[in-house]
Amino acid sequence: MRPEATDVDRRSRLLALALLWLLAGGLLLTSTLVPAHTELLGWAPLFWLLWAPLAVALTLQPDLFRQLWRLRRPRRRNAHPLIWH
Repeated sequence: MRPEATDVDRRSRLLALALLWLLAGGLLLTSTLVPAHTELLGWAPLFWLLWAPLAVALTLQPDLFRQLWRLRRPRRRNAHPLIWH
């Protein structure tokens, strides 16, 4: 039973690192400190700063974007408002 707990902990730490890597890479690319395309490296900075951490995050948590979308969307209320006559 203990190996499952350590596996979940390791997986959540890896996911957190991948999301932090993605955030930092996005900030570097948006601030243009690191260009997305260079003559020497081609599109490698864009890949290593955005696509690689995104692939790691989606491998570790395939339904991550669905969960984030549910958090972002406001929930519908099923209860009808009270109408006073």
